Amino acid sequence: MKLLISLLIFSISLFAQEEASAPIINLSVSALEEPAQFVKTINIALILALLVLAPTLLLMVTSFTRLMIVFSLLRQALGLQQTPPNQIVISLSLILTIFIMEPYAVKSWETGVKPYMEETIGYELAFERGVKPFKEFMIKNTREKDLALFYRIKKEENPKNIDDVPLTLLMPAFIVSELKTAFEIGFLIFLPFLVIDIIVASILMSLGMMMLPPVMISLPIKIIFFIVIDGWALIIGNLAQSFK
Repeated sequence: MKLLISLLIFSISLFAQEEASAPIINLSVSALEEPAQFVKTINIALILALLVLAPTLLLMVTSFTRLMIVFSLLRQALGLQQTPPNQIVISLSLILTIFIMEPYAVKSWETGVKPYMEETIGYELAFERGVKPFKEFMIKNTREKDLALFYRIKKEENPKNIDDVPLTLLMPAFIVSELKTAFEIGFLIFLPFLVIDIIVASILMSLGMMMLPPVMISLPIKIIFFIVIDGWALIIGNLAQSFK
């Protein structure tokens, strides 16, 4: 939550520092008398665009994607289509995202947003410093070949350091890497439950119970198995440690 509040305050402060008085909303079309009016109009448009895109961007540069996919695959592996509900899965992913991203958000606040609000640095330097912790997080969790893929697509030269990697290339590479990692983890989660399904189906066939759906027997067994091994703590702990 601190990260989202920081971005909102940072966006609003861009406009607030232009002029202390509140802007006048006028629907009429007229010529601009001063260049400052044009700058103010552009700032308002940028702020509105940032407020609309901020939630999506925050989810795309954090651990939310991996967590959400793994929890969804876990639910399917258990054979529970609507339990836990989507609201619970999304809420759990958001809470864990805040927990994992807190150090990067704090660093972004202290090096970028806070100095800008204290008027010690400009907004360009504040944006660069505020984004850098998240770039470090994405670089650490992005496969080199995925990043190279987008460099080849755009026909760009290889970067010399992390500062030379643009967000337009890093973000899609990070998402692709997160999708691949999430499916790898989901595959490992599926394996033990698949074995249970196979064993139950084989036992029912050997007993001649062809008409009895195997899912009726395997579902409670999988739930008990998940409870016995303390599955939630095991999966959440390993997921949190999977981020470099």
